[in-house]
Amino acid sequence: MATIEECRTALDKLSDNLAGAEGDVRSAAALNRSLSCRITDLDITFVGRLKDGRIEVLDTLPGGPRERAQIRLTMSGDDLVSMVNGELNFAKAWGSGRVRLEAGLRDLFRLRSLL
Repeated sequence: MATIEECRTALDKLSDNLAGAEGDVRSAAALNRSLSCRITDLDITFVGRLKDGRIEVLDTLPGGPRERAQIRLTMSGDDLVSMVNGELNFAKAWGSGRVRLEAGLRDLFRLRSLL
């Protein structure tokens, strides 16, 4: 099972990947939205913002998020680490229910290029 530190490192790596992206991926990540990433097996939630193509983690909370973020991810810590390391395909994990992504319809359309 991935640790809190490994999950935080994975989010930082994902942020670096988004910041270095080009084209459609770069424009999709250029949203300015509140973000939460709930790690089910650790019973924690990282909260922050997706802003200017980067993920800024502002806090780590026990349990679920206190407020509903505009973009919400839910998954296990191992799945987060595996996705960021390229070992787990996000679209397949999302389609199988291993990963949940919730957002407004407009944001989902923009984020689809990240999949």
